[in-house]
Amino acid sequence: MSAQLLTAEQVAAMLGMSCDWIYAETRAGRIPHVKLGRYRRYRAEAIEHWIAELEAGGSVSGTNRGGTARTARPTAQEE
Repeated sequence: MSAQLLTAEQVAAMLGMSCDWIYAETRAGRIPHVKLGRYRRYRAEAIEHWIAELEAGGSVSGTNRGGTARTARPTAQEE
C-alpha cells in the first residue's frame, strides 16, 4: 500500500474544518475512515471521492472505513 493514511488533524487542514468537526463526523459515520484499534485514520483518496460525491449532490452519509457502506438499523418508529 503506497497511499499514506492521514490523521484527523491533516484532514481538518485539508478541508478547512476543525478537528472537533472531523471527530464528530467520524463518530457519526458520515466521513470515510479506517479503524485501526482505537485510532481512526483517513485515506486522502477516500476523502476526495467523498467530497466529489457531495459536490455532485449525492448522499454519502453512512460511510465508514474508507467508504464502505453501512447498513442502517430501523428505528422504533420504522418497525
